[in-house]
Amino acid sequence: MNLMSVTAPASIPSPPADFSSFSLGPLTIHTYALCILAGIILALWMTSVRWKRRGLPEEAVWDIAIWAIPFGIIGGRLYHVVSSPAAYFGANGDLSLIPQIWRGGLGIWGAVALGAVGAWIGCRRAGIKLSTFADVGVPGLLLAQAVGRWGNWFNQELFGSPTDVPWGLEIDANSPNFPDGTAPGTLFHPTFLYESLWCLAGVALLLALDKRFRLRGGRLFWIYAAYYTLGRLWIEILRIDDAEMITFFGVTQRLNVWTSIGLLIFSVGMFIFLTIRAGKGKEGSLYLPGHEPELAVAEREADNNTETESSDSGTGASSQPTRANLAETKNEDVDSRKPGTPGTAK
Repeated sequence: MNLMSVTAPASIPSPPADFSSFSLGPLTIHTYALCILAGIILALWMTSVRWKRRGLPEEAVWDIAIWAIPFGIIGGRLYHVVSSPAAYFGANGDLSLIPQIWRGGLGIWGAVALGAVGAWIGCRRAGIKLSTFADVGVPGLLLAQAVGRWGNWFNQELFGSPTDVPWGLEIDANSPNFPDGTAPGTLFHPTFLYESLWCLAGVALLLALDKRFRLRGGRLFWIYAAYYTLGRLWIEILRIDDAEMITFFGVTQRLNVWTSIGLLIFSVGMFIFLTIRAGKGKEGSLYLPGHEPELAVAEREADNNTETESSDSGTGASSQPTRANLAETKNEDVDSRKPGTPGTAK
């Protein structure tokens, strides 16, 4: 019996430069933009499915998304420009590059921050709490990030430091992103792949946690923020592309590294705060005040009654004696009536 040896690939090839865009008549289609668009479509699909399972009005998710998506794209681009200003404001900078997002460059935290503003506007119009939309939407957001990162692969950008691991990424030596002074054929850490896999694992984690614990009130969003920044922290340290460098406590690191550290700490704190708040029964409705459907109000009151009865049974008082007491009180009232009075038991 002959045994065939299987060897790991020596590297991950990058697509030819021509694959970064193609023409359809007078239109030029950029692959980076297609990856972003594919991520948005998948995010909308997952969010709409989860939205429907929550029993929320189906049309509202689209009304909110119409505001959140364009705000998010603008915010992502602005964050990238601020965090990597040399290409736009440096000695050889070109301001006309700022709106050219198909060249790459969308900062996730700018997208989340300004996207949240757009979502807030949409939520106010729909009568839904922003925390509701955030909890429902974050698994889809993470899925969009996983897909969108492949746009960096097509653009041969945002890779990591040189490496000799079997999955090292090939970069065309003629690419404008190839590091100066680096020997042709050098392999680099495929940080786009690391982040994509990290995000996909995060989608599975968020869905599992939400199914198990039914997280509400924004808690699932802050788990997302903590999880993503934890991964982004070590991935960002690997990257070697130009970025704004910031020094804190004598340590100089990329702006995104410090941002990830700060948001990681803040996210964990917010999750703990909201969990304590939820334990005190302050998680509340999925809707803004005055917009909750009658059915949702009835269901929430039923849940509260169930929790109250469970709490009473835990302290030695059950719901049955309570009902018995009510019945006894009713009977006492009936018995106290004079004979012949309408409604008097005979």
